[in-house]
Amino acid sequence: MTAQAPGTNALGTPGQPLRVAVVGSGPGGFYAAEALLACGLAVEVDLIERLPVPYGLVRFGVAPDHAKLKSVTAVFDGIARDPRCRFFGNVALGRELSAEQLAAMYHAVVVAVGADADRKLGIDGEHLAGVHAAGDFVGWYNGKPECAAMCFDLSQDVAVVVGQGNVAIDVCRILAKPVEDLRRTDITQHALDALAASRVREIHLIGRRGPVQARFTPKELRELGTLPGWRPIVDPASLVLNEESRQELALAGFVHASKNCEILHSFAAHSGEAARVLHLHFYQAPVALQGSGRLHSLTLEKQRLAGPAGDQRSVPTGERSSLRAGLLFRSVGYRGCAVPGLPFDTRTGTLSHRDGRVMAAPGTAMKGWYATGWIKRGPTGVIGSNRLDSVETVASLLKDLPALDTPKPGRTALLALLNAMGHRVVTFDNWLAIERAEQERGHALNKVAEKFVRVPDMLVAAAAQPSQPAPA
Repeated sequence: MTAQAPGTNALGTPGQPLRVAVVGSGPGGFYAAEALLACGLAVEVDLIERLPVPYGLVRFGVAPDHAKLKSVTAVFDGIARDPRCRFFGNVALGRELSAEQLAAMYHAVVVAVGADADRKLGIDGEHLAGVHAAGDFVGWYNGKPECAAMCFDLSQDVAVVVGQGNVAIDVCRILAKPVEDLRRTDITQHALDALAASRVREIHLIGRRGPVQARFTPKELRELGTLPGWRPIVDPASLVLNEESRQELALAGFVHASKNCEILHSFAAHSGEAARVLHLHFYQAPVALQGSGRLHSLTLEKQRLAGPAGDQRSVPTGERSSLRAGLLFRSVGYRGCAVPGLPFDTRTGTLSHRDGRVMAAPGTAMKGWYATGWIKRGPTGVIGSNRLDSVETVASLLKDLPALDTPKPGRTALLALLNAMGHRVVTFDNWLAIERAEQERGHALNKVAEKFVRVPDMLVAAAAQPSQPAPA
């Protein structure tokens, strides 16, 4: 994506570079920066991140035993090192900065803050101790500061995971995987210690629709059959497909379904013994959770599918059963949180937008404001999906170039504001010092890295590399 070179004094020339703030340094933010740097105009891109560390979902969402998925950070590292790009860590929209201040400083702002909140089941008993968001568990073992102090009672022998996506599988796998296989990863030490003492011996993975509609990817699903000492169990009857599901096997939106069904059939055919079992339930939905203070059981209701191929929904049948469990993780999706000063769609949990342009009202775009990533489209796709999403958003931004307000001071004004506040800004070099310290901590434990899980500790490590003011 390359923009046409403008006139000598126009926006996007060396004398008047296009100054863009990208709020959030996860995949969406970095891919937006990449698209801007490649657009052919003179640009200055500032990545503004609320934490002292970058990479967002890649750092805090990818399972520690899936290190290859984190290799994309090498691409992000190259983007951050581009002299036209600057990283402002430990700076948050709505905390150190307001939307009005950012709009006054930059020609355009791209919001890429992701979707951190979890969706709830909306059933009785969800408040009970032992009921958790899967995202909190993932953040806990990945060192997300907001989750580091959380407690998960792994003394329970039966755990339930509700959901049909890869996050649900990640939770099952981390609960079941031998601790020795995790010791050399970057999993947090507090999680490693807790998992080493875990008494979980039975896991139930529950989904309200069928195997064709499940959003697992085959690689992740197959791994459930390779866990030492565990046996995946699938009821063969749940793998008998209705006509609409058979039609869906040929549809573009169900590319993994055939392979998933093949893997599930292999699980159902396996008759070996194992000390621990992982049940994969389809066509079941929790309708109530029971317990006196803490979870001890849940009520499930059998579901059937209704509707045309490609748009089947689950419908309750009235047939109910009970399942004993002391631990439950809901993995039924994420949703974005409202961004101070910007219009928010509470129904979808995203910023209201059209082609990436933030919309103040239907048909009325907020001049200079854009969205990308999960806060734009919702929590769908894989890490790479954010690249196309960001390219679309930046294309809209470039089309709007003639209408953007000029001049704007960009990072000069941002630095002046933060310096006047006496606020500690973390540069990318500071982040590299944090990363080195984490690797050194890890090497002492024979691990890849041992992450800092508290922001103050990150800032101490960052001080090993003096913060240098970004040039104007």
